[in-house]
Amino acid sequence: MSGDNFEITEERLKEFNDNGFIIVKGFFDAEEIRKLKKCFEDTEEVVNNKMKVDDSLGKEVNLTVWSHPGNDVTGMAARSEKVTNAVEKLLGGSEIYHYHGKLIQKNAKSGGTFLWHQDYGYWYKNGCLFPEMITVFLALDKCEKANGCLKVLKGSHKCGRIQHSMVAGQTAADIDRVRELKKKLDLVYVELDPGDALIFHCNLLHCSGANESDRRRWAYLMCYNTRNNNPVKVHHHPCYTPLLKVPNSAIKECENYTDFTGKKFMDPKESSTSKAK
Repeated sequence: MSGDNFEITEERLKEFNDNGFIIVKGFFDAEEIRKLKKCFEDTEEVVNNKMKVDDSLGKEVNLTVWSHPGNDVTGMAARSEKVTNAVEKLLGGSEIYHYHGKLIQKNAKSGGTFLWHQDYGYWYKNGCLFPEMITVFLALDKCEKANGCLKVLKGSHKCGRIQHSMVAGQTAADIDRVRELKKKLDLVYVELDPGDALIFHCNLLHCSGANESDRRRWAYLMCYNTRNNNPVKVHHHPCYTPLLKVPNSAIKECENYTDFTGKKFMDPKESSTSKAK
């Protein structure tokens, strides 16, 4: 099942628990992706709040990060039942809230790399005591090896949190430990078509290569935490905030592409962990 009919079956739950991720083909259809791209491409706030992240190799990745989903098209996607119900099921049925959203922009010929890391390598430092957190990576453009698609180490979420340190503008996992894990775990290139999604555990090791192609690679990431895992300190991402779910139909019904009231875009100077993530 995919699209509006998608649900987490016992088989998919086992796949997630075994591998640390699942791939959902056609999670969002062409019309939903068109509306999301229009919202991101035609709005000044996305450009004005863009951050540049150095990869230490002479290239950079552009990010726009915000706290709350809001009532625009991107917010309808993050609040949609197909997304939120799937995340809740994967996290054992716990109530979730929107931890933050971000647009990753790897532009043609210039988009840099993301070093090997776990999202919990960042979020642990934010006062989140448990790795009860998930990211939904939604492809807005085709993601393939040539334009810097994600790479993941299958099953690496079972290793627990790995020590991270600052490298250029990023927080990267201990490279020696990653090197040893690569000898034991399968490396998966996550190649996606627009509308496909990778849903992954916050301890899954992942990275991405540079975009050497003549095609951009944009992706919309929706990150969630559980209410029970409310951070123990105030930081640059939200503490528990009730999440108002909407039916899947709200994505196509929404015509708000420009009013981002309440989203609270992140200033890079506010981040206590790094300039990104």
